[in-house]
Amino acid sequence: MANKKKPGLVHKLLQLLLYPLTWLEERTSLPGRSGLVGGIKYFLFRKVPHDISWGHTLGSAALTAFIVQTITGVVLAMYYVPDPDKAYESIRYITDDLTLGWLVRGMHRWGASVFIILLFLHMGRVFLYGAYKYPRELNWIVGALILVTGMLEGFFGYLLPWDQTAYWATVVGVNLQATGPFVGPFLQGVLQGGAEIGPDTLARFYSLHMLVLPGALIGLILLHLWLVVRIGVSSPPWSPDAAGKPRPGPPPAPRAGLVAPRPRGARRR
Repeated sequence: MANKKKPGLVHKLLQLLLYPLTWLEERTSLPGRSGLVGGIKYFLFRKVPHDISWGHTLGSAALTAFIVQTITGVVLAMYYVPDPDKAYESIRYITDDLTLGWLVRGMHRWGASVFIILLFLHMGRVFLYGAYKYPRELNWIVGALILVTGMLEGFFGYLLPWDQTAYWATVVGVNLQATGPFVGPFLQGVLQGGAEIGPDTLARFYSLHMLVLPGALIGLILLHLWLVVRIGVSSPPWSPDAAGKPRPGPPPAPRAGLVAPRPRGARRR
């Protein structure tokens, strides 16, 4: 009897522990589709090609760096004051007086460079492996937008310490915007917020660095991950399953409409 009751008790404990996940899955699922928990489980345990290498982990490393940037950025935002008279002093307080503030700021400062470097390495691997070819062209474009947005995020965050290096680097960057054709002077006025760099510039750079660009990055990363899950991970170029190579078997049947012309005499339905 004791041997029969023990599995039942363990089963009940597992059900109790997994109840929050079951509750969340039931309330986020659609008819015929998995919910949030099922989607995360599929993403983490989905099948990948057998011939991939460590180079395929560069995207995951870049995502991890972005998560670290988000967490450290939220912590820094709790103590940073976006005011020209208090910005530098708040940075000094974070670095010198706040417990482990020097570590958090260092992780955020150097993590920005690590994030960009990992993005370049990831896109370089995708380009050399030919993983940007059909059917992954859209994912390549989204990845390029993530890279550009990440570089803009670093540029707008460079002014926030409000020291001499940040000030004059921003002066150079904003003046470069003015040299652009047609919209260059307009972009300079929008970013600078006045005749010279001052409180309005700091406020605009802070809002772009903390709200606009992080939101755009999160949206692009989610779209990127969805495309990766939907299309799958590409094999290396030496694999018969590499992107852009013809697949064995009969070709797919042509579809009517804009993709392939209808045969002559066929009527529109």
